[in-house]
Amino acid sequence: MLQYILKRLLLMIPTLLGVLLVSFVVIQFVPGGPVEQMVYQLKGLGAGESAGNTSAGAYQAARGLSEEQLSQIKAQYGFDQPAPVRFWQMLKNYATFNLGESWFRHASVTQLIWEKLPVSMSLGISSLLLTYLIAVPLGVAKAVRHGTRFDAATTLVLLVAYSIPSFVLGVVLLVLFGGGSFWQWFPLRGLTSDDWESLSLMGKVMDYLWHLVLPVTAMVAGGFAALTMLTKNSFLEEINKQYVTTARAKGLSERRIFWKHIFRNAALPLVVGLPEAIIAAFFTGSLLIETLFSLDGLGLLSYESVMRRDYPVVLGTLYFFTLLGLVGRLISDLGYVLLDPRVQFGAVGEGAQ
Repeated sequence: MLQYILKRLLLMIPTLLGVLLVSFVVIQFVPGGPVEQMVYQLKGLGAGESAGNTSAGAYQAARGLSEEQLSQIKAQYGFDQPAPVRFWQMLKNYATFNLGESWFRHASVTQLIWEKLPVSMSLGISSLLLTYLIAVPLGVAKAVRHGTRFDAATTLVLLVAYSIPSFVLGVVLLVLFGGGSFWQWFPLRGLTSDDWESLSLMGKVMDYLWHLVLPVTAMVAGGFAALTMLTKNSFLEEINKQYVTTARAKGLSERRIFWKHIFRNAALPLVVGLPEAIIAAFFTGSLLIETLFSLDGLGLLSYESVMRRDYPVVLGTLYFFTLLGLVGRLISDLGYVLLDPRVQFGAVGEGAQ
């Protein structure tokens, strides 16, 4: 196993390099970069206007600025050096987990991530827990009652939930329960009330959870449908296998067969995907929800950084999330082995060769 882990860790290096290289090359051709935006600001034009122009057009707008001023602007953002030099310097910094400094927020990328992480973690952990608490029991129930009216009715509900985008559902929830046109049962935006500091400890916890109800509901509604069907299919496949028939022929109780044999094997796909699901819940898929409910998290940070061409934040967060994703995949594989001793990394590696 140690050899497999070392091999996977070494394979992460070219993967990270490939992701960073492609992203860095694409950035070089994106118009409206920080230099162009600064030039337009000095010329009295808006940054949004500069983003819609080409790089050549932006430098044409620099007419009236001296070459020295333009050189200073380029040096301020590091564009006075060739692209290969800048890429190599970035790799050296990332090797020591120095993600650089934001050009517009005047803070390190690491600091920005840690500042925004609690919001995304609150949404991610809450939605993930709620998704598993709903999807796994429902999927098991559907597998046990396969072909019944309960199975057909819940499948219809799942299809409806899966077809509604989380952003659209969030708007509907705000209109219905956030003080839109009907009831004002839940807060409209943010994660805390104005008087949060004056509340007791339990009051703060309840207030925080109360603010999470609408955004978490919007995120969970579509996500639990896929996990429910995965759970059902996994358990249904195990229920129909020969070893279950053999166990029943030996006189074992249905309860013992389910928990001792079926559950252990059927839970493999759920556990294998759990680490990646945790990372995805933390860092992806929450941009629209964060924007809709005015939540200042990582999704909103990434979006604003892309729009403002804050490349250190864009590349730094991309590196961080990609690294976490690779580690999550490795943890998933290790969890697979712990649950199913029949899987041996050595045998898999030899078969792959």
